[in-house]
Amino acid sequence: MAKSTSTIHFVKMHGLGNDYIFVDTTSNTIPNPSLASIEWSKRHVGIGSDGLVLIGRNGTGDEDFTMDFYNADGTPGEMCGNASRCIGKYVYESGMTRSKRVNLHTAAGVKILYLKVNGDDKVEEISVDMGEPILQDERQYSPQGEGLPEGTFVSMGCPHYVIFVDDISAVDLARLGAELEYHPSFPERCNIEFAQVLPQGIRMRVWERGSGITMACGTGACATAVAAAVTGRAPRKSHIVMDGGSLDVEWNEDNNHVHLIGPATMVFEGDIPLPE
Repeated sequence: MAKSTSTIHFVKMHGLGNDYIFVDTTSNTIPNPSLASIEWSKRHVGIGSDGLVLIGRNGTGDEDFTMDFYNADGTPGEMCGNASRCIGKYVYESGMTRSKRVNLHTAAGVKILYLKVNGDDKVEEISVDMGEPILQDERQYSPQGEGLPEGTFVSMGCPHYVIFVDDISAVDLARLGAELEYHPSFPERCNIEFAQVLPQGIRMRVWERGSGITMACGTGACATAVAAAVTGRAPRKSHIVMDGGSLDVEWNEDNNHVHLIGPATMVFEGDIPLPE
């Protein structure tokens, strides 16, 4: 059983610059993870991150783990694609499992991680079976006075609103993202993506619910790929280019599952006092 302590061991990892603080709760206890996420995520006086992720064991098998996810503002999140890939890398390289197929239990259901391991026994790529997107709950509107086209609502376990534009460089993401996150159409708030279809892939920028502008978003990449497919802008395989790098997304036609493929990177680890 994990022991409560005033000092917590953490690992900082990122998926294409979407960075999180990870804590193994099998050996650490955090009484107030929302407060810890707020304090530790601060860029200048904390560790600095887009949020906090708690890793646990589900207890049903060596390959079964849990993810509890908190945004930088302390609010809990249902699912995070980039954090999921980081967990796959962490549990394998730390020796918590030797399985290359990891079952990750999240608030949005069980996600399956498939680990690609190189000759040095390091995880170089992770494919996440994200399950089926939810489209029947579509909400469409045109933000008044902004001249923006209607977007497409896609849930990947967490809500996303994807707006395709002709010139993504002209989008004031900081202003529009902050406004649209709290739009009345989204009672649970929403992640906001702006995307532009280009020859080399789909260029996407994201405002994440509870964290603001981030360099990448795994569930957002999936939502963008699905929105592009259902609106006829792209096939079911997409290359999503974000500020921090690129991810590949495939929407399987046989079982309707979305697969997210990309890397995860270890940054550093250390110990930090619990916030008071």
